[in-house]
Amino acid sequence: MFKIVQIQIFSESTGRAALRLHRAFLQSGIDSTMVTLGSAINDDEKIKKKGRVSSGIARLDRLIQNWLTKNHIKEYGMFSYPILGSDLSDMSAIKEADIIYIHWALRGFLNLSAFRKLAKLGKPVIFIMHDMWNITGGCHHSFTCQKYKSHCYDCPMIPGHKVKDLSFRGFEKKLNFYSKFNNIYFISPSKWLYDCAKQSALTKDKPLFHIPNILESNFFKPFDKKIAKQILNLNGNEIVIAFGATSIDSPYKGWDYLLRALNILAMDIDFTKILVVVFGSGYKQEIADQIPFQTVFSGYLRDEYSPMLIYNAADVFVAPSLADNLPTTVLESLSCGTPVVGFNIGGIPDMIRHKENGYLAKYKDATDIADGIKFCIKNKIKGYTLPEFEYTHILDLHKKLLAQLNNYKKSNN
Repeated sequence: MFKIVQIQIFSESTGRAALRLHRAFLQSGIDSTMVTLGSAINDDEKIKKKGRVSSGIARLDRLIQNWLTKNHIKEYGMFSYPILGSDLSDMSAIKEADIIYIHWALRGFLNLSAFRKLAKLGKPVIFIMHDMWNITGGCHHSFTCQKYKSHCYDCPMIPGHKVKDLSFRGFEKKLNFYSKFNNIYFISPSKWLYDCAKQSALTKDKPLFHIPNILESNFFKPFDKKIAKQILNLNGNEIVIAFGATSIDSPYKGWDYLLRALNILAMDIDFTKILVVVFGSGYKQEIADQIPFQTVFSGYLRDEYSPMLIYNAADVFVAPSLADNLPTTVLESLSCGTPVVGFNIGGIPDMIRHKENGYLAKYKDATDIADGIKFCIKNKIKGYTLPEFEYTHILDLHKKLLAQLNNYKKSNN
């Protein structure tokens, strides 16, 4: 039996991708343990939380990161240049593992020195890329910048036009790390990021695999919309448009384009009875005032039952992301039978077949987002997940990779 350890800053972040893979491994007989900085789950003895020292280190690193990036252009999103981190190499869960999975472990949890110590153990180390950070000098999404294909420098996010800026130094550190170890591997959940990694000067010569994130389809499944609306106390006679994001004003999530699309819909006499449900973000008066329809803010949802109800109550889910890998919300909505409207960007086209289970809008075109919402409603489009996202198929891909890497480990011992 394989012993897997999965490292993730919080058990419920990155759309619960690490937690779901952890549960899938356990259910299939693979011994999996999670190591996290923090977790709201207290009934799983296989989730190991680091103590106060690591939490203190993380808080200090976040302060340093905020200072380092204080002048960065926020419209480009996050930039990470990790300074501090915790050494996990002496943990029993790490020592006993055959293979190490590293998910999203920044913001003071791990730094490159900590990654290096894990790689020095000689075990296969798999980085699951939930954004572009592993293949760039520090940005989490490069948008139109393609310097990562040769070498990051003079980053568009960093004012001053300095060649050897943080992006240059971050790129050099990763290049040095990746080049010194032949036991590190990369998984991309989306075809888009896989293609990007194939072109990055950091990872083009490293072993790369495309395996989508796993989703429990036995939980996220369709049921009667009228009942879902009743449970949530929503008006059953209104068209429900859902939108989900932890931060509604994130530069990645494209809220402004949805707002413009809603204003376009407000001028159409066939689409006046609309209710907008926003989940993941708390109530913001200035945002509520801009929306031309009645709006319900559900806030951050820690459980999985509540978003499943919202997807089922919604007539359409809108994901107007400007930069995204393989957003879990899209998969969840499609699994619940609700069509998704999103831009034809990143990993979103992996999940949506245009005008079949949703609608792919032209990038940064709010009018096309509005057209997509209209199309899905008028044509009663039903959401569904594609065969490549089937639970057993994804689990089999991981099992094949684990067997391959375990053989590599044995041959090098």
